[in-house]
Amino acid sequence: MWSPPGRGRSRSALAFRAALPCLLLSALESAPAAAQSLTPDLFNPSRGGFVSPDALPMRRTAAVLQAPSDAIPQPPQPPDPNDDPRKKTDAPATTRVGQVPTYGLPAANGASGSGYDSLNRKRQQPKLYPGQPKPKKPAGPGSPVPPATPPVSTLGPPRIAPPPSETANKTPLPPAMAGTVPGQPLRRRLKVDDDAFGAVGDYAGSFLIKGGLELSTGYDTNPARLSKPVGSPVFVVAPDLLVTSDWERHALVADLRGSFSGYTNNMPATIDGLPSPSPVEINRPDFTGHVDGRYDVDRDLKLTSQLRLRLATDNPGSPNVQAGLQKYPVYATYGGTFGFDQTFNRFQVAAGATIDRTAYTDSKLTDGSTFSNDDRDFNQYGGVGRFSYELKPGLKPFVEIEGDNRVHDQAADRNGYLRDSNGGYAKVGSSFEFSRILTGEISVGYSARNYVDPRLSQLSGFLTSGSLIWNASGLTTVKFNTDTQIAETTIPGSSGVLVHTYAAEVDHDFRRWLTAIGKFTYGTYDYQGQNRNDKTYSLEGNLIYKLNRNIWIKGTLRHDILDSNQPGSSSQGTVAMLGVRLQN
Repeated sequence: MWSPPGRGRSRSALAFRAALPCLLLSALESAPAAAQSLTPDLFNPSRGGFVSPDALPMRRTAAVLQAPSDAIPQPPQPPDPNDDPRKKTDAPATTRVGQVPTYGLPAANGASGSGYDSLNRKRQQPKLYPGQPKPKKPAGPGSPVPPATPPVSTLGPPRIAPPPSETANKTPLPPAMAGTVPGQPLRRRLKVDDDAFGAVGDYAGSFLIKGGLELSTGYDTNPARLSKPVGSPVFVVAPDLLVTSDWERHALVADLRGSFSGYTNNMPATIDGLPSPSPVEINRPDFTGHVDGRYDVDRDLKLTSQLRLRLATDNPGSPNVQAGLQKYPVYATYGGTFGFDQTFNRFQVAAGATIDRTAYTDSKLTDGSTFSNDDRDFNQYGGVGRFSYELKPGLKPFVEIEGDNRVHDQAADRNGYLRDSNGGYAKVGSSFEFSRILTGEISVGYSARNYVDPRLSQLSGFLTSGSLIWNASGLTTVKFNTDTQIAETTIPGSSGVLVHTYAAEVDHDFRRWLTAIGKFTYGTYDYQGQNRNDKTYSLEGNLIYKLNRNIWIKGTLRHDILDSNQPGSSSQGTVAMLGVRLQN
């Protein structure tokens, strides 16, 4: 058959290519030929076994040793067939019977010198400096939960939010001052100071002493609380002293506070031709002090005592103030309480005996004569008991009962009434502490007093007593106080005065050195047997600028209102004061 020209050329090229190897083999027929021997190296190849290292196609790796540059290459020696270990009959056969195979890393490898070792091998102990406490071992599985660290005790309610200066950048302390030197003895922890501008005080042995003095001056539009106001400039000198013991057991506290209010102007001796109900000289002292002691017999039994003193005058505008006086008569009430405090697990019993005396100085009249106030002097003997039970931490209900007997120096007063009496009160309440945000005590009860004179009716009424502190925030504190008292009176036919007082106070810190205080007080005076009822209102504002711990500047503005159902007995007055407080 005929074929295309292209296919014929392809067959000619293939024939020519097949003839070239044949010619080459025929040219090498005269050279000697040798067959390749079967050796174990053919089945165990190694790098460089067939090709010289210089002619290896792959780059040298770290596993292949490099010959020195001056080494003389040796011709490769043929392997010895007798070196095959499989042909040796005298060598023992290897076996894995009885051997522990090793897979990957061995046990406890990588646990360093202090990590967990599953083989329970002894680890290297850390080296400690001389005197350095040994570190506690970590709690293992099944160990009880460690107790929480108790909070550090404070001298008052803790702050809800810390001031910004506590988180600000501060100068670093040396390790010796910070207590971070290994082996250094622990430094005594200082008490938390909540008030950065508060008095520091001085130590005298184991007693901490803090003292202060306030000097202020201003103007009072109606210091005598007359129906027709008569104003006068006023100055006030108010010292205070606080002494507390710093003992592990027992306690002794002395709190002494006083003031003297002086007025430069005198009040008129007569009003509309009648003796004035106010003294001509209206200077008034005021002092309140008490010393409390506690002796710890053991953990559950404590002996308690208190010595107290109250020095003051009758309140301006009171009906007990005698007309036509030259100056206010001063009275002093002093006494003490001696008792015990016993704890039975959660049940607590506190009881004590009380004894007090009230004595008045003689009244000086405008005509130069004096008038005795011995009929107002009396002694009071009584006792008080309190029973409380702690339901849970922060909630402690209680029941308190008090009874007393009052004996006057003179059986009959200036109006012929027998003022000796006996009475008391009973109240129930609870003290509580909710997360240190709301703390205090509040109670309600009933009080009654019977008089020897049958013309004097029983003096009785509902009583409230309490003190609450609400830490609304780290800058604002709200306080509430209420109290009830039964006071003596000189009004003919009146058994006495049932006094209720309610006070609310708000303290706010604009800055740590700038504090504003607002206070509102409401009181009722019920003169039983005479149908007289007085109501008092007082609205007060204070602004305190604290220069440092020792000097404060204080401004006060107060407005007082006396509202009485008796004609001509109501009054109003405004007081503005500016002063400085020095303290240590």
